[in-house]
Amino acid sequence: MNTLLLWVVFHVFIIALLAFDLGVVQRRDREMSVRTALWLSLGYIVLALAFGAGVFHFKGIDAGYEFLTGYFIEKSLSVDNIFVFLLIFLHFSVPRHAQRKVLVYGVIGALVMRAVLIFAGAAAIASFHWLLYVFGLFLVASGVKMLVAINQEPDMSRNRIVRFMRSRFRVTDEYEGEKFWVRRDGLWYMTPMFIVLVIVETSDVIFALDSIPAILAVSNDTFIVYSSNVFAILGLHALFFALSDIVHRFHYLKYGLSLVLILVGAKMLLNTWFGTKVVSTEMALAMTAALIGASMLYSVYRTRRPSTEEARKAVRWWIPGTPAKETAASDAAVKADDAN
Repeated sequence: MNTLLLWVVFHVFIIALLAFDLGVVQRRDREMSVRTALWLSLGYIVLALAFGAGVFHFKGIDAGYEFLTGYFIEKSLSVDNIFVFLLIFLHFSVPRHAQRKVLVYGVIGALVMRAVLIFAGAAAIASFHWLLYVFGLFLVASGVKMLVAINQEPDMSRNRIVRFMRSRFRVTDEYEGEKFWVRRDGLWYMTPMFIVLVIVETSDVIFALDSIPAILAVSNDTFIVYSSNVFAILGLHALFFALSDIVHRFHYLKYGLSLVLILVGAKMLLNTWFGTKVVSTEMALAMTAALIGASMLYSVYRTRRPSTEEARKAVRWWIPGTPAKETAASDAAVKADDAN
């Protein structure tokens, strides 16, 4: 199959998937029950693995391992998004049916932004080889930053995006169904739902700045990079509803995700410096699986009887444009809750 036909067939398939998801599944289960979310998430994972099998068959073993490694990294990092989305929805008291609409728009926006960043990043690396060192260092720094931010509680009342939008636009006090904008007395008003959407899309951009270098560290094949990213993002909204009620059970997964970014960044730096695969794709896949698997198992073990502090820590995470609450105040609040 020639390259152009491969891209065309892939996009036709993805558009068909989106049409089925948004046109059929959403109509039948508008608020996305946990049962539907679990089946839809499983379906997307099975499709990704089936696609990966096709990559092994048509593009070779190396490309197949690159796809699986990229997909696994991106899928793991998508859990990072879920922590942030949950914090945003809780703060703004977004109704469940409205959460579905925001996430769908977020997924579509993420697909577009990832495509732009992937092609721009691949083109930049092809022209400036030294950028591999920049991306590698950036990934290591991002991993360290994530480790530092794990137990920070964001102060959404001081979110810069919210402050800017409320100071520049007319905003309604309440939600207006699922509308982003409403017209009153000849004037247009923004609804809180649109503010939530902007924060979600902004978060997607920030996450992409971490995930795109991570996948480019695995493969220089643009199709592999792009397709693994797309499959990881497609089921994000379903994964949110599948895990949102039990997200407190995965607090320690954040440590695994942080270490994965550091690992992938180190892989990129070593392989670029020595000009060969010092750390192979297969080794990176095994180490990534070990880190994610171990952090998930440890999370489930530690939260088998979650305390108030564990539950609060589970939904702490960094949100773009949001400063962290003072540590002392946050810890005092946790102790007060535990005392009650």
